[in-house]
Amino acid sequence: MPYWPGYSSISAACRANYLDWLADGATDPTINPGYMFLYFYGLERRFLVDNPPEDEKREILAEVQRLRELFSANHSVQRYLGDFIDVAGLVLSADDLKAPVFKSWTWELPLSLKVTLGGMIANDIPLSAEWLLSWFLCHGEKRLRTPAHRCEDEFKALFCKKFDQRYPKGLKVAKSKKQLKCSYRAASGEFSRDLPVTANGRPVLDVSGLTKPVTLAQAIADEAMDELDKLSRFLGRNPERKGSFEAHALLPTCLWDQFPSEQRQDLINWVKIRIEAGGLVPVGEVFGQIGNQAVGKITKRQLTDLADALGSLGFGLAPDPRYGLRMPKEGEPVVLFEWDGSWDAESASTAYRKALIELALGAFIAQADGQVSESERHALFNRIARVRDVSALECRLLKANLDWFLAVPADIATLRSRLKDVDGDQKMALRSAMIAIAHADGLIKTEEVAGIERIYRILGLDPSTVYSDLHAGEVSDAPVRVKAAEPGAPGEAIPDEPSTSESQLDPNRIAAIRSDTARVSSVLGQIFQSEPDVEPEPSTSVSPIAGLDAKCAALVRDLIAKDYWSEDDFADLAKRHGLMRLGALEAINEWSFATYDEALLDEHDGYDVTDDIAQALKTQFEKEVA
Repeated sequence: MPYWPGYSSISAACRANYLDWLADGATDPTINPGYMFLYFYGLERRFLVDNPPEDEKREILAEVQRLRELFSANHSVQRYLGDFIDVAGLVLSADDLKAPVFKSWTWELPLSLKVTLGGMIANDIPLSAEWLLSWFLCHGEKRLRTPAHRCEDEFKALFCKKFDQRYPKGLKVAKSKKQLKCSYRAASGEFSRDLPVTANGRPVLDVSGLTKPVTLAQAIADEAMDELDKLSRFLGRNPERKGSFEAHALLPTCLWDQFPSEQRQDLINWVKIRIEAGGLVPVGEVFGQIGNQAVGKITKRQLTDLADALGSLGFGLAPDPRYGLRMPKEGEPVVLFEWDGSWDAESASTAYRKALIELALGAFIAQADGQVSESERHALFNRIARVRDVSALECRLLKANLDWFLAVPADIATLRSRLKDVDGDQKMALRSAMIAIAHADGLIKTEEVAGIERIYRILGLDPSTVYSDLHAGEVSDAPVRVKAAEPGAPGEAIPDEPSTSESQLDPNRIAAIRSDTARVSSVLGQIFQSEPDVEPEPSTSVSPIAGLDAKCAALVRDLIAKDYWSEDDFADLAKRHGLMRLGALEAINEWSFATYDEALLDEHDGYDVTDDIAQALKTQFEKEVA
């Protein structure tokens, strides 16, 4: 069938197909649309050229409407048959105002809409929200973004609410000086007709050239689309979640009654009960309550969606999904708390973000010995009260995040990524925080010292200064004033009473250890239970991974073969490659952060291998082999 078919020009086989289709009632939508157009050409000629009685015209109009519905997915059918339906409606009921339409298949406003709008304006009738929305959505110069298409019903409802707020009595539009004219060109191309256009017996004003109403509508539409952005992005990632509580929670509050959620009140009651019980809830249980069974690795986006949903109910979530140091893992808890949701996470203060890291470090040190004393907990919360330049809401968030840090402490790989870019002033603040927390319970344990040493190394500080910092009880970056020596009186001086200290470090023992170079390595190894840094041996091997030496690169190649390694298995594997466990871990993750901005090995009850990085490395190795 040609694009513009004619009965006399098509083949005999096509004519047979056409006649069979007509004989069967012209109801098969799978036939080539060209056959339908052949039929339609006759209908439009009969209606507009032969000018039959009105009853027959109405039958023809009904048949064309049926055909348009039958081929609803075909753009050409919608356009040409739609134009005819507009004209036929005008001919049959010129004095009747049409209902709003919200879609046009051409760049022109539908004739029925032009007639209705022109008649309303001519009669000084203010436009309602529905009529302005109809005008806007059918206009060729409208600008619609994804939220208006993906959340169509919500967009229309929000547009109307915003219009009613701005124009409670409707929108009065200035009259156009131009009258509407209608010229119909047949789809067959064989004839055209000029038709009179009237409404209630009066000429109709042409609204095609009016731009102000469309400009006003665009401004309202832009606001509505902005407010639906979060919902649209959520549905784009989770189309199957349309109608869920999560989707409902992301609606502007003014639409909640129009798009209700039966789950809403049940969830509010459940969260309140869990907060009264302390607020620590397994993350999977929270996802399950809102109907989303999150499995496997929880992403930042999933947690942000969860926080947004809870925020709409007046509750907060820690860890902070936007500035948290890491995401909770399956089986780990999150912290739920009362929250008014008015804080804009995107504009969080620098002081808040710095304090978040400081608290994570403090919690890391406090938990180094496997437990957190009340004095350590008290000291950490007191630091929040002393943080400057943070709002009351940010203080509330810091407290909730500290609760989470103490329940699920940050691992060293995560801390490394967050500490790599801190400035000198913040290094001193972090240094002071760690020393203060270590002193908080009056007992400095070897595990805490080992943890502080590791953080000092990450910060680029000399780990040997940990002893003096801990003994002093505080850290100062100012010069220490020393009094000049004076001659003493003859005889043997009586020493002052030794001052008591809450710290259990023995300065004499430390001095003895430092002076005995033969015993330093073994004693420190026993005290701090950590492995010394391993100096890489000179190697002539060429590393297949830029930024890693050959031994670490070979270790990485073996590591990415599995998605999880226990601590013992990792230590054994590192040993087989001639590497120490901690040294290899730090070197690999430091390279990974520099290359991928994420740790390859996530340290938590063993080592999880980050899948995205592993896949990228496997691809790289395969190319080298090829």
